Amino acid sequence: MKSLAVLAVVMGAVSALTAEPLFNGKDLKGWKVDVPKADNNPDIQPSFIVRDGKLVSLGNPRGHLITEKSFSNYRLTVEYRFAGKPGNCGVLVHSSTPRALYGMFPKSIEVQMQSGHAGDFWCIEENIEVPEMEKRRPKKEGQKYGGSKGDARRILNLTDDSEKKPGEWNTMVIECKGDEVKVWVNDTLVNHGSKATASKGQIALQAEGSEVEFRKLELEPLADK
Repeated sequence: MKSLAVLAVVMGAVSALTAEPLFNGKDLKGWKVDVPKADNNPDIQPSFIVRDGKLVSLGNPRGHLITEKSFSNYRLTVEYRFAGKPGNCGVLVHSSTPRALYGMFPKSIEVQMQSGHAGDFWCIEENIEVPEMEKRRPKKEGQKYGGSKGDARRILNLTDDSEKKPGEWNTMVIECKGDEVKVWVNDTLVNHGSKATASKGQIALQAEGSEVEFRKLELEPLADK
């Protein structure tokens, strides 16, 4: 009986760490939309839709699709493509206060998806550090490293040649554990930051001017440190 009890505990722990889809392929259940232009125009066209079993960011009106839940210590797998021409979008982790920057972007750390630059970090009222800061995070005279207006907010990724051609599917894996964030694009490690000023929060997708399709958004919890 004791062995069965131990087995039940182990199986429960395994079950608790099982990956779960954030997108069910049918609707936007579990997500909420924040589009500033919709505040005074509730009949504005949607920025995010479900089409042919895929979650689609139409790019405009600009805004964010945000999970209702908050998460920490996880591995997020995102399969996406710019179906038409190259474009811009992003996955925001550790998201919290909405519209914290420029009346648009929630407080977060953005993992860039812009074509040719997938895996860059953008700090949005949060901060994270990487090795070779002077090289990877160029700043102008008088700028400081931070996430506020006027700060040096962009951190360059390690390689810009990991993406596939527009129209082809990319796989981005984002691992958030403690104060670290790691990013892989098509199995290549493209960024690794530490000393993040946030370690939990919501996950957000952007509508940032370009249409992008998502066919997989899956979150796998990681054991706490």
